[in-house]
Amino acid sequence: MMTLQQLRYVVAIADAKSINKAAADLFVSQPTLSSTIKELENEINIEIFSRSNRGIVLTPEGEEFLGYARQMLEHYRLMEERYSGKKQTKKFSVSTQHYTFAVEAFIRLAREFGFEEFEFAIHETKTYEVIHNVKIQKSEVGVIYLNDFNHKVIEKILKENELEFVPLFDCRIYVYLSRKNPLAGKEKLTMEDLEEYPCLSFEQGDNNSFYLAEEVMSTHEYKRIIKADDRATMLNLMVGLNGYTLCSGIICEELNGNEYAAIPLDSDETMTIGYIKKKRMPLSKLGEMYIGELKKYEEKVL
Repeated sequence: MMTLQQLRYVVAIADAKSINKAAADLFVSQPTLSSTIKELENEINIEIFSRSNRGIVLTPEGEEFLGYARQMLEHYRLMEERYSGKKQTKKFSVSTQHYTFAVEAFIRLAREFGFEEFEFAIHETKTYEVIHNVKIQKSEVGVIYLNDFNHKVIEKILKENELEFVPLFDCRIYVYLSRKNPLAGKEKLTMEDLEEYPCLSFEQGDNNSFYLAEEVMSTHEYKRIIKADDRATMLNLMVGLNGYTLCSGIICEELNGNEYAAIPLDSDETMTIGYIKKKRMPLSKLGEMYIGELKKYEEKVL
């Protein structure tokens, strides 16, 4: 019969992406962990993990099983807390495209609740990983955008993974650049104005696609383009190379500083900022409060 311990083992291996590391984290031997997982796979008649020379990865069936395992463990935690009187650390995790405002909202939530009762995690990452993290419930919510160009593809991916997109607010498109950039003094910019400056784009890895790009107008033929993996590097490239990126225009000077400006792009394009979640699964109290923090940024839309 399937046990909670087996479910915990599956989650630990998936999070560690390694049986050896998971075994060390769980204080069990590697052979014990491997045999326990093998017994579970035989019992439920699916292969949860695929093993190869490159390591261990979840199979498609394993990804689905992992989502249910996380749900079961969370429900058990809530029941134990409710009926045993024991207080356990509550976990809350968010995945997001590279949005400073999503991080700032997370910080405000963490400051309010402190770290004695809750364990927080935020993953600022690639679009596909945001979707994947919510699918397997590594994160409760994921913050992404949709627009006229990508919404059909993204919504198809979400539907296939039993996820839904909930819109928060609409934004026009802005050019985000350093205040030292020669274009920073203009009231409005065109794509022609930007032609001689490097366009900065977040790298999407193996799942690279125009539809998964974090920036609008991803099919535009840019003369110069530089890809980066993280927001800090992106900001450095804005200062060092007069690069720019296209964004929502929501400024968070507390985190990014006042060295950057958002200038309207002369374009009719818009983007809808929203969050993704599991279908038919209500948000936790913390999830609802985090979304409440995100909604406050509608007032800051330029």
